[in-house]
Amino acid sequence: MNEQRGHEVVEHLQAAALELIAAARALLDVAEDLVKDPAEVLEMAAGLAAAAAEVQRRAQGSPGPAPGPKVERIRVS
Repeated sequence: MNEQRGHEVVEHLQAAALELIAAARALLDVAEDLVKDPAEVLEMAAGLAAAAAEVQRRAQGSPGPAPGPKVERIRVS
């Protein structure tokens, strides 16, 4: 009975390891795309900076809307 449980543990660990490897490959694919087209990284960084500024503005209780458009159109290719 303990040997069977041991085999089950090994099977689960193998499956988990394969999932981690697949996730790492997917992450590397995304990283490669970002390195090939850094404009996307810059757009994402600008969006995050704008969001952080908005959060800070609201946390400080500043009245009025933040300057700039309320809707930003982002080109998806």
